[in-house]
Amino acid sequence: TPLQAITSSPSSPMSDTTSPVAKKARKSIDVCAPNDERVGRAARMMLSNPTYSVPQAMLAQDFTEGESKDRALQQRVRRLHSKLEKSATGVVADVKDVKPAAVVPAKDFAAHIPLGLKACDFLTNSTDPFLAVKTCTDALDAAGFVKLSKRDPFAGVLKPGGSYYYTTNHSTLVAFNVGHKFKGGNGFKIIGGHTDSPHLKVKPISKRSGSGCVQLGVECYGGGLWHTWFDRDLGISGRVLVRNTDPETGKEKIDQRMVRIAKPIARVSTLCIHLQTAEERGSFKINKEEHLSPILGTQSLLESGAKAQLNQFDDDDWRKAQEPALLKLIASELGIETKQIANFELGLFDIQPASLGGIQSEFLNSARLDNLATCFVALESIVDYSKSEDLADDDMISLIALFDHEEIGSQSTHGAGSPVMAEAVKRITSAFCDVVNVEAHSSAVRRSFVMSVDQAHAVHPNYASKHEKSHGPKMNAGVVLKTNQNQRYATNGVTGFIAREIGRKANTPMQEFVVRSDCPCGTTIGPIISSNTGIRTVDLGMPQLSMHSCREVWELPICRMGCPSLVLSSRTLTKSMKAWRGEIQCEVVG
Repeated sequence: TPLQAITSSPSSPMSDTTSPVAKKARKSIDVCAPNDERVGRAARMMLSNPTYSVPQAMLAQDFTEGESKDRALQQRVRRLHSKLEKSATGVVADVKDVKPAAVVPAKDFAAHIPLGLKACDFLTNSTDPFLAVKTCTDALDAAGFVKLSKRDPFAGVLKPGGSYYYTTNHSTLVAFNVGHKFKGGNGFKIIGGHTDSPHLKVKPISKRSGSGCVQLGVECYGGGLWHTWFDRDLGISGRVLVRNTDPETGKEKIDQRMVRIAKPIARVSTLCIHLQTAEERGSFKINKEEHLSPILGTQSLLESGAKAQLNQFDDDDWRKAQEPALLKLIASELGIETKQIANFELGLFDIQPASLGGIQSEFLNSARLDNLATCFVALESIVDYSKSEDLADDDMISLIALFDHEEIGSQSTHGAGSPVMAEAVKRITSAFCDVVNVEAHSSAVRRSFVMSVDQAHAVHPNYASKHEKSHGPKMNAGVVLKTNQNQRYATNGVTGFIAREIGRKANTPMQEFVVRSDCPCGTTIGPIISSNTGIRTVDLGMPQLSMHSCREVWELPICRMGCPSLVLSSRTLTKSMKAWRGEIQCEVVG
């Protein structure tokens, strides 16, 4: 395009072809080079790369070697280059509404890498929904949030300016800040996400063997790209129920313990190429029941230890059905005896840590980005806002809700289809009312807003045709607004406008996503929350590649304008907590 060369420099103020600067520059450039497009391209190449000489630029634009030596042509290129340079400088000077914060030189984005590394630590430690919630609650405890018990009344406990959290099933989290000026009936600013991701879960009867190997019985959770789980070093994590004795009463009690064994204890191996037919090599079809059972070890080495352990557990049918070596490993990790293990909910994970990638570390490579990326930015947002001076003038509740079971439909006691969200609004509102007030809850619902933030499908350069031409989000180009007229996403005209306004006020680039009409559209928690609660909802996302793979790719944080989108996601959500209530709410009524 006419702007391509002049805007290709990362430090150029016109590096975003959709920006006001680029749009105003387009006419000037077209006027400067209306006739000989090759001359124009050569001049623009010199602008984008000052190290180019005139002959070099001309040769790069399909001039012959003889033409590149033509002095008359060289003079034309120089004159046009001069005009373009002046035009570009003038256009930039005329644009008064360009915010400096929106343009960060590429060399400065390294300052945001520490936050990217912090995200890597979060993702590496959050190997399943239980560990994800534990990682969050550890951070909330450190930030001074007060843990609530859902069994006890909130009234008398919640105070203006306070910060609180509670969990459901240890895999769903609700955390919130109370504005200093909040009163019962005021609104809620909510960020919704989910803690679960597709993975292999251990079956109730985990013991399995075949051909001299000790294996693990597993079940596919969610819709994973299961071929990506082959030949990975797999660890195991989750929740373990442990039998203990209450020191005060002497009675037996059951404790819930979280375990994370980041060792390569299991592996799903690929069948070697020599034992596959040409058709099998071309298709790589997987039978999820027969081909995904990981190998733990060999029977000859584990058999004697297994028999010894089984003799100890003759009174417990559940333990008899488990692989003894696995029970022993879990007990060792938790510092307990194997006979104390009463039950577990475990899943496998790739032990490779999250890492920065790309030639300039502009990407973040990790498992479970869908949707722990949202969990991370939501957590950063709520913690940052709890320390903000803006909380003193806030008359609303700022809340994050991170649900389990999104990948399998959200219909559970602690998924987005459960009473968790509606109950949170009702109980927090009631805690600030002197008497039971049904109208206060209804008022709060009408004054609230939910940002359902899940990951979004970035355009894959090798499969660009899979995206709708005008609605293809790009990596490092901003937050994605997701729309589907069949309500697979909750975005409508009003909520989409509000999201764009928040992005505009926070100086955050926004992208649009609509799935192709000949492709099925995924869904997320947005429509579920909006239909269950009646709260206005918008579905947003952050672009990524390889969604539902064992290893996914996220934008670390530098979008095309130089803005770190990971930081922007966090800061924008933080800013939305204050931006929504005033000017935007007045603009949208009804």
